[in-house]
Amino acid sequence: MLKALFLDLDDTLCDTSSANEQAMQLMAGGLQAHYGIDFDGQAFSRAYVQCIYRHWSDSQRAVYMPVVEQQSEGAFRVQVIRDLLAEQGVESVSEVEAQSVQHKFDRDRLQAFGFYAGITGFLAEARNFFTLVVITNGPEYSQIPKVEAVNLLAHVDHIIIGGQEPEQKPARSIFEKALKLAGCEAHEAIHVGDSLAADIAGAHNSGITSVWIQHQQPLDSELGIDPHHTILHPCEIPALIRELYRD
Repeated sequence: MLKALFLDLDDTLCDTSSANEQAMQLMAGGLQAHYGIDFDGQAFSRAYVQCIYRHWSDSQRAVYMPVVEQQSEGAFRVQVIRDLLAEQGVESVSEVEAQSVQHKFDRDRLQAFGFYAGITGFLAEARNFFTLVVITNGPEYSQIPKVEAVNLLAHVDHIIIGGQEPEQKPARSIFEKALKLAGCEAHEAIHVGDSLAADIAGAHNSGITSVWIQHQQPLDSELGIDPHHTILHPCEIPALIRELYRD
């Protein structure tokens, strides 16, 4: 019998991609207006988001990882902005100026951040049958404001933020913590998420049934990860969970 439902946050419960896109467009337009028509605001905003999601080259990793570890996530993001501006010929940008750009992006993204349609109603229904645990990767810097923006704790029973744990998904330890919080065994839980490498691999490593939200991603056969269930969009979560619960 199913007792617990584990859920990813970004692009599973909440439309993070759309929020990112809106904040990127505002960042691109604002910087281009400020620095002139020769400034490529679109390239800047794309590169910024790639960096904050740790899509680093080897050389970027060597530069930015020490900043994250020895200073802070905020200091890292400010450094990225200064570096990306310098790449487009904007030199001698102060830390204060770079920080204002970074803070505006954060504000714009949070303003656009929210649940997918129908999710809050589903969570209210599901909470009558399951213990609901959100397991989200990412630093406290970005994940706590998201959690607060949608008042997530009012909709679920427990929240695990990877940046507050010794390991993040797909580590077995984080799923074991979720099982302990839910008071159930692995075969009594389902995990829903959009990342094959983090969510689905992590669930499988812990013996938990997986549901992959495909969005428009191809199934990368080279990863060797086959979800137990696949849906195209978060709007399909309620129907699938109801079906699995009946079974």
